[in-house]
Amino acid sequence: MARSAEERAGKYLDMGHSEVENHARAQQKVFEKHVGNKENVTRVISEFFKTNLLGFAYHYLRSRFGPRHPYQAYPRNGDSGVYRMQSAQPSSSEVSIALLSDWASDTAESDQVGHLVSSYAPDYTIHMGDIYFVGSPSEVAENFTAPYASWYYGASGSLVLSGNHEMYSNGNAFFTHLLPAMYAKDGDLRKTQQAGFFCLENDYWRIIGLDTGYTSVERPFLEILSPPDCHLRKEQLEWLRDVVKIGDPADKRGIVFLSHHPYFSAFREEYKKPGEQIKALMGDQERVVVWFWGHDHRLVFYHSASNGKGPVAYGRCLGHGGLPVEIRLPSEPGEISKMQLYDRRVRKVVKHHEIGYNGFVMLKLNGPVLTAEYKDLEDTLVAREAWRVDMKNGQINWEMLTFLSELAV
Repeated sequence: MARSAEERAGKYLDMGHSEVENHARAQQKVFEKHVGNKENVTRVISEFFKTNLLGFAYHYLRSRFGPRHPYQAYPRNGDSGVYRMQSAQPSSSEVSIALLSDWASDTAESDQVGHLVSSYAPDYTIHMGDIYFVGSPSEVAENFTAPYASWYYGASGSLVLSGNHEMYSNGNAFFTHLLPAMYAKDGDLRKTQQAGFFCLENDYWRIIGLDTGYTSVERPFLEILSPPDCHLRKEQLEWLRDVVKIGDPADKRGIVFLSHHPYFSAFREEYKKPGEQIKALMGDQERVVVWFWGHDHRLVFYHSASNGKGPVAYGRCLGHGGLPVEIRLPSEPGEISKMQLYDRRVRKVVKHHEIGYNGFVMLKLNGPVLTAEYKDLEDTLVAREAWRVDMKNGQINWEMLTFLSELAV
């Protein structure tokens, strides 16, 4: 008998973010399939450690101490990683992009979100990182590449970013199994994604996917002494400078960044280093940007702000793709002031936990206007906002068009 939706989601409750725990849970999934155990999570974990400790130890140590997959950057195989956005409908001037993060969990909720995305048939789909539990080949298949997987491939492109979970297995499955399945259309030519970052652009906007995952995990003990800062590697910075030319003062197009890790957060660690590196490349330009990220398993709209020496950004957390959605307030009351809107609606209660609504964001680009529509898994329009870029100076004007009253902080 197949596991219930509650059982599938329940294994992600109280989930820590350490590598060792996620390896344990990945091995637990293998064990569950092997013995057909249908009991609760606590019982399965107990049996796992009694019967499969050696298997877990091998899986963990091999990944934790083995070599990290070599970094891949552009240009590679003649590809610059910069693609001109195009609608799948030649007569349409609008381009649609579905953004999902922390979606690849193989839960009933992620399936529901995936099927909802497919009903809208966006031109592009982008997964912004974290394949649970450890980004293994089987987990890539379950979520993306198997015939039964619910990931929707956009007609014009489907692209991915790496989160920390992909690096829990040293990025091997991400680079060797997932990237070869991703692509972007360049006219009639379909180009396979060659690296964990990219740029989609048109005459008004540039949407730049950043790789913060590769540098999000360090070696044992070393990461305690020097916690990872998710910095952008030298190769990625050179690409931003020389290929994307992000510091060109003559380029007044609006800028949207995508990353897995948060530029700022009211709940967990925030990572200012990538923003500071980007601002250094932008030079003296005082450009406000739009920035979407995941990592925190919730939907949050932050007030426009900067972090450290980074740019001012309209920050949006989209970590509600497929995991049980967290709805608690920050533990530090002062952090609440960072948030503009926060979806704390209760969808169900699982194992005494109040769980929120999973969902995704649909971006629509039409000339100088970028519209973001936030949908939950029941196809409710949670919020709708828009930015308009001024091509004379590169500044963007923002407007919240509508939102559910329950989102007010």
